[in-house]
Amino acid sequence: MSDPYRIVVVCWGNICRSPMAEFVLRQAFEDAGLDDRVVVSSAGTSTEELGRPMDRRTIAVMERNSVRDTGFADKRAIQFHSHSFDDADLVLVADHIHDRILRDRSRSDADIDKIRMLRSFDPEAVAAGTLGMDDPWYGDDDDFDITYAEVVASAPGIVDYVREQIGATSR
Repeated sequence: MSDPYRIVVVCWGNICRSPMAEFVLRQAFEDAGLDDRVVVSSAGTSTEELGRPMDRRTIAVMERNSVRDTGFADKRAIQFHSHSFDDADLVLVADHIHDRILRDRSRSDADIDKIRMLRSFDPEAVAAGTLGMDDPWYGDDDDFDITYAEVVASAPGIVDYVREQIGATSR
């Protein structure tokens, strides 16, 4: 088997949006039969949440929506560094600020070419021009439901894109 395709999802603190997308995408790739060829992780741009677990509301929205628990309790916030590009084929950012931060942290055009807005894979978000994701941490359960829906709407496009990148056929 060749090396797996590596995706890193990035938000601010790595306790809400990016870990939610990490687990939703893991499930999407498993459902697509690609979990043995794709590895999904997540990280944050800041240091303020380092080592902390996911926000309880992140876990709650995933549980309400039957996302398979592939390590919720073990997930701890980590930071995305310049050298983190070396361990990624695709870097999905939650919002425009993360796009700017990672472009600033990039060391080359090759690093920049790996960065994509997560919602750029949702045709409706592209058509509406709403590629950024609001941070649900400042809100309530409804805000986490919105974030979850945005991630889920982007997942099929991400799976299709990666399938094409790795030359896999549809199930």
